[in-house]
Amino acid sequence: MAQHKSSKKRIRQDAKKRVANRFYKKTTRTAIAKLREIEEKEDALGFLPKVISMIDRLAKKNTWHAKKAANLKGKLTKHVNSLG
Repeated sequence: MAQHKSSKKRIRQDAKKRVANRFYKKTTRTAIAKLREIEEKEDALGFLPKVISMIDRLAKKNTWHAKKAANLKGKLTKHVNSLG
């Protein structure tokens, strides 16, 4: 167990960040799944920038690796463009 005041504070901060990170990651994963389910190209084109913004936000905070974010954005854009 932590003894120092600073290490106790670090534990509290890490717990808060963990909850926030889990929320943003889960919200983004849900949005990605929702985008993949959309069958209308116009709807998907309207929703794609929001999802890309969420992915970029996670990559900027190093919650997701930058290359994972790039791969996801490329695959999602390709998926939306292939809709007919």
